[in-house]
Parts: sequence; structure tokens; C-alpha cells
Amino acid sequence: MFALRRAAVAAPRVLARRGYAEVASASDKLRLSLVLPHETIFTSQDVVQVNLAAESGDLGVLANHVPSIEALKPGILEVIEGSANESKKWFDPPRRGGNALNNTLTVNAVEAYPLDAFSPEAIRSGLAEAQRVAAGSGTEEEKAEAQIEVSVYEALQAALKA
Repeated sequence: MFALRRAAVAAPRVLARRGYAEVASASDKLRLSLVLPHETIFTSQDVVQVNLAAESGDLGVLANHVPSIEALKPGILEVIEGSANESKKWFDPPRRGGNALNNTLTVNAVEAYPLDAFSPEAIRSGLAEAQRVAAGSGTEEEKAEAQIEVSVYEALQAALKA
């Protein structure tokens, strides 16, 4: 036991150094991978910026972003490939996570759908039904599932208004 302590004391100590992200030059690109279980939407594709909804708040990721791992929430995933006019948007209901490290962003999602795939009427109808079930006299499991549906429909409704 004492030998272990002596070895730990004798080992050199490396201090981690934290800092701000470096400023990205115009030629720096972020390499994006957006992966679903059944499809890969982007595979290490060069993009300018990715905007996503994280549990800690909305997040814009550029090249040279500070390394981070975020828990993501239902919302819009926007990919800006060139100028601000060249963006693509998806709605991602139950995201699992994303990480940014060394100019690479990987988003692992269960589902992602282009925004134009949704009908505002269908969203309103689905939201009303989910709210009815959540407030009803069903089982706790049914109410919990309905509450999740309510949060997803509300996020989708807000995304279409944006």
C-alpha cells in the first residue's frame, strides 16, 4: 500500500489547461456527421455551422469550438453549409447526444425529419390528443407517454413558427 502511495507521489503531475476556442478562419470548416440508426445524413461533411437545441440552451457550433459533450433536447437541427442562405433544417424529436472535438461534430439521433415533412394541422391535432390523454384518467404510464408527446409536439410547433 505504501509503495502505491510513493509511486503516486513520485509520478509527474500533468495539469490540464483550459482555454477559449481559437478563432476560426474563413477556410476552417466543421466536419459534421449526423447519424440515424437506419440512415446517415452527413458523413464527415464540411459545414460552416450547426445550430442545435441542447438541454443547457440553444447551441451554435463552429470550427474550433471548445470541446464539449451536450445532452440534446427535441428541436431544430440546422446545418449551414455555405452562406446563411444555404441552411438545411431537420426536426429531431428524441436526440441522444452530440459531441464537438477537433473540428468534428457528431450527432447521434434516433430520428430526424426535414421540417417541410410536417403539417401544422396534424401537429395541432396530435398535440390536442396528447394533452387530452395526459390530463385524462389513464394509467401513469399512458400519462407519462402522453406528456412526452406533448413536449415533442410543442417543440415541433415552435420550430414551424420560427
